[in-house]
Amino acid sequence: MKPVQSTLQKWMRQNRNFQEQYAKIRQEILSDPEIKALIAEHPELTKKEIDKNLIKLHEFKTQSKQCSHCTCFNDCMNMIQGYSPVLNVEGGEIHLSYEKCYRRIDYEKQREQQQLVQSLYMPKQILGAKIDHIDADPKRSQAVREIVKFISDCEQEIPSKGLYLYGPFGVGKTYFLGALANKLKEMYISSALIYMPEFVREMKASMKDDSLNKKLAYFKKTDVLMLDDIGAEMQSPWFRDEILGSLLQYRMMEGLPVFFTSNYSMEELETHLASTRNGVEEVKAGRIIERMKQVSRPVAIFAENRRT
Repeated sequence: MKPVQSTLQKWMRQNRNFQEQYAKIRQEILSDPEIKALIAEHPELTKKEIDKNLIKLHEFKTQSKQCSHCTCFNDCMNMIQGYSPVLNVEGGEIHLSYEKCYRRIDYEKQREQQQLVQSLYMPKQILGAKIDHIDADPKRSQAVREIVKFISDCEQEIPSKGLYLYGPFGVGKTYFLGALANKLKEMYISSALIYMPEFVREMKASMKDDSLNKKLAYFKKTDVLMLDDIGAEMQSPWFRDEILGSLLQYRMMEGLPVFFTSNYSMEELETHLASTRNGVEEVKAGRIIERMKQVSRPVAIFAENRRT
């Protein structure tokens, strides 16, 4: 079989119209400013090498370079979405490669950031919370200062203690967690935001499909763990000791922070955790509270009910 190149050249010689069209296209390709500059920078490039790579040069010419002709990642016009063509010469040969454009890098960064916040049964409005949207209510100022300090400290190293935010319904405790999670996301710090009553049900259901240990391992190791509305769940010795106790023990030993929200103070929560169907278990409840104190610091929020 004759080489395709020689067959094509023979056919071109026999077809004047094609030759004229070919010459026109070749001229347009070689007149491209970037291609022209490349050839000028590499005098070692022969006419044969240039002609052999006209298809590559044409591909380079017609592609958008670093989003110059694209309005967004989804509207990318290039052959490989989100990749920009790059021409280079090595050993007298022309090579065409592709590199990620800045829109693709931004797209991947956003996807990566989204994956940094794992939520278990949290409402959408909480997941969209922002630190900048928290108003300057003096009754919530201590909590705001403590959260801002935590974020500031994270620029150097993630602190070993989070906050135990407690107070009545509707003062914005859960919103604080959502806002913190989104700020940490911008800093590429992972977090898990969990609504405790559903977390209990999730863990019980996970026993049926043997996924409990895998899920628990993730919550143990995430950079910042947030447990919303602790004390609102149906209390059981199994969950308190085997799940919550194990979770807090791991994070305490590893120096990983936990944020809590609750309607109870820590003293009130201890009484709540001690009361089970088996009677009052003060020692076991006390162990949980001691672990909580190792991974968080209590901050009271007694402000106006924002839900009314």
